[in-house]
Amino acid sequence: MGNTPSSHQLCLAIIPARGGSERVPGKNIRDLCGKPIIAYTIEAAIQSGVFSRIIVSTDSDEIATIARRFGAEVPFLRDASLADDYTPASLVTLDMLERLDPDGTGFRNVAQLMANCPLRTAADVRDSYQQFVEREADSQISVTRYGWLNPWWAMTRSNRYQLLPIFHKQVSKRSQDLPEVFCPTGAIWWAKADVLRREKTFHIAERTGWEIPWQRAVDIDAEDDWQLVELLMQLRQQRPEGLYYGRSTGAED
Repeated sequence: MGNTPSSHQLCLAIIPARGGSERVPGKNIRDLCGKPIIAYTIEAAIQSGVFSRIIVSTDSDEIATIARRFGAEVPFLRDASLADDYTPASLVTLDMLERLDPDGTGFRNVAQLMANCPLRTAADVRDSYQQFVEREADSQISVTRYGWLNPWWAMTRSNRYQLLPIFHKQVSKRSQDLPEVFCPTGAIWWAKADVLRREKTFHIAERTGWEIPWQRAVDIDAEDDWQLVELLMQLRQQRPEGLYYGRSTGAED
């Protein structure tokens, strides 16, 4: 796929990054191996060459200042009503799209890149965009395989420690005899702009999935996740080839 201005001039990147985070305080600008975590997402977006504009949606002046320092735009702060613990990220992205392009003519495609997924690379952004275009998808979300934690074998446990399988037929089967299953990750979500305006979500019935290796797919939602990402980022810095394997074929810039 040619990386020409004409092919990407209608692509918009939105990076949601609110100021409040109860489980990991200051998550979106906390230092990760030498730079604020949001910087990794901004840099991947810039280096991908896919976007005409890269926008951070935040309610925080501090996040806005840091985002601009690393090359993103913050044209205005997010309304407080969209910065709580309950508003879906898709509505935050839609809000920014509609404020930037009220008449719906400025952008053809929109990508949502979550700041708490810092391990995705510029090559991942390009590869995901290529599949999105080639498949002519209305919406595409990034997914990763579960690996050794097989969800088909999931169980609940009673207060008397009795194990109760969720999938009764599958729990006794070998992993190789079960269908492959995928878990969504917030790394790179795409939608046609008109579809996002109409549906107000990326989770439409016709959505497709672009696979990213788990080593670059981790969402930071708790302190344990942060510690895992920190180890993986240290591995990347010490031995760059350490994270560049899996289903996505691109190499980092």
